[in-house]
Parts: sequence; C-alpha cells; structure tokens
Amino acid sequence: MMKIQKLRFRLLVIFFLVVVPVILPRTALSHPHVFVVTRLVSVFDDEGLAGIRVKWGFDEMFSSMIAGDYDQNHNGKLEKPEIALIKKEAFSYLADHDYFCFIRIDEKPFKVKYVREFSAFLNEGKLSYEFFIPCHVKSGKAFRKIAMSLYDPTYYTAVFFAENQPVSIESGSGFEISSTIAKNQETSYYYDMLHPWELILNFRLKNE
Repeated sequence: MMKIQKLRFRLLVIFFLVVVPVILPRTALSHPHVFVVTRLVSVFDDEGLAGIRVKWGFDEMFSSMIAGDYDQNHNGKLEKPEIALIKKEAFSYLADHDYFCFIRIDEKPFKVKYVREFSAFLNEGKLSYEFFIPCHVKSGKAFRKIAMSLYDPTYYTAVFFAENQPVSIESGSGFEISSTIAKNQETSYYYDMLHPWELILNFRLKNE
C-alpha cells in the first residue's frame, strides 16, 4: 500500500512539473516550482576575499523528493555516498547556469566555473545545500567591490535571501568591510519581468 501511495505521489509531482507547464499559457509559468532561501558568507584570507560560501534551504516538496530518491536507508540523514550521488545527479548540472550565482568584480563579470566543499543535509525533513565559490580578490588601500546576484534565469527555481542574517563575514578582521542587499535594476530575467536581489560587498585594507 505504501509503495502505491508513493507511486501516486511521484506521478502527481511529475504532472505538475512536466505536463502542466506544457499545457498552460506563458503567463501561468511565472510561478516557480522550487523555492530556495539563501544565506551568504564572505570568506576572507590574509590578502583579501577568498570566496563566498553559499547556503541554500529548500521547500518541503523538493526536500521530500530528494529525500525519497537519495536517503537510501531512510534514516532521515544524508551520508557521504548519498551526498556524492546528490552532487552528481541533483546539483552539478547547475554549472551550466553558474550555480545561479552571478558575480561581478569591480563591475566586471566573473565566471563561476566550479565550486568546492559541496555538502547536503536533512534536518527534520528539510533539505539544505552548502558549497564554496572560490573568488579571490586581493585587497589594497582602495575599496574593491563585489556584487553577487542569485537567480534562476528560467524562474523554475525562485531564490530568496533569508530574512534573518542573510549575509555574514568570516575572517575579515584585517579589512574595512561593508555589505548590503539591494535589487539590481540593471539586470532582468524571465522575459524581462524580474530583477534579481544581490549582495553588494565593499572592502579594503584597514588603515594602520
């Protein structure tokens, strides 16, 4: 009986994710199917910015789908072999979309070619991803500016900044740092209907 219920659930999910977008007009596609709440950690080393650690928390339906497919021993936790499979089958393809992370360094685009330290977690049935984007920017006396927008150009996934502590700093004591979150009015996506929110990070060496 449980197998039948699980099969029915998966068929229903496939219907809404695959069939419905085909038969509905374009205006109906403005609703995403996956929802992500993100937090960013700007990580510094002795020379400047080393990169950005990205933390994603997913909605209940996507969490349930991933847990059903990859929590192979059904213990409510993700172990190393399960995480490796998630990375291969449910994360790595995002490289084609810069992992939804679009970075500019002093207004010049920076291509996110790869990430490190990927991990996935289940906590009371809620799925989260964590990964690190290497992006070394050497600091000096003048301010350097990093801007990072997070969005899915197809709007299949909606990405939001967390309401509480959306950004934080790690190992930045040697630098003068300011950060804010603002809407990027110069960039649009999904038929030019949406503008992404982005982290704006300014930093320089502290004056001695």
